[in-house]
Amino acid sequence: MKALGHYAAATSLVVIVVFGVMLPFLDGTGRASLVSAAVITVPIQWASFLLVVRALGEPSQFLLRWGIGILARMLVVGAVGLLLPRLAGMDGGVLLLSVCGFFFVFLLLEPVFFRSKGTERFAQ
Repeated sequence: MKALGHYAAATSLVVIVVFGVMLPFLDGTGRASLVSAAVITVPIQWASFLLVVRALGEPSQFLLRWGIGILARMLVVGAVGLLLPRLAGMDGGVLLLSVCGFFFVFLLLEPVFFRSKGTERFAQ
């Protein structure tokens, strides 16, 4: 659970930094879309990370759970893409790009926190 706490802190920091950097470049709807993207992606990412962390040390379960997490992310991106015309008051481009961008960065962070759990588990 320690790895999840560190990962949650890191992903939250990423969201805060991205919002701070993008703030001057976005209008009101763009900011709302960016916040919505974070609200959509962060809980899904934490759940998939927890799912994978619990399978460390079991290679077949690890790959299965990682695949489930990837599929969940793909379904979310697809759902956001298909529902964009129905999301009132949001900038569709900012929302979709933010969802994809957050998932990409969060996915790149995962292995760092797997290692913090202990590299000896990968040697089994």
